[in-house]
Amino acid sequence: MEVRLNLDLQAKLAQLASQRGRDTEALVVEAVERMVNYDDWFIGEVEKGIAAADHGELIEHSQVARALEN
Repeated sequence: MEVRLNLDLQAKLAQLASQRGRDTEALVVEAVERMVNYDDWFIGEVEKGIAAADHGELIEHSQVARALEN
């Protein structure tokens, strides 16, 4: 697989890799893994929320407002 990065992003990636003592490819793989794992987790949490709402497990607006105030 090839991914084309603009010159500015390539420079930033090279600088970050240098600071971390790692190669750029390893950083790109790590970033993609984090993004994919986060998206999987987020979609799962949204699906849980939708299922809870479908079962009537809802929180009143006033309860949400109180929780945000604390």
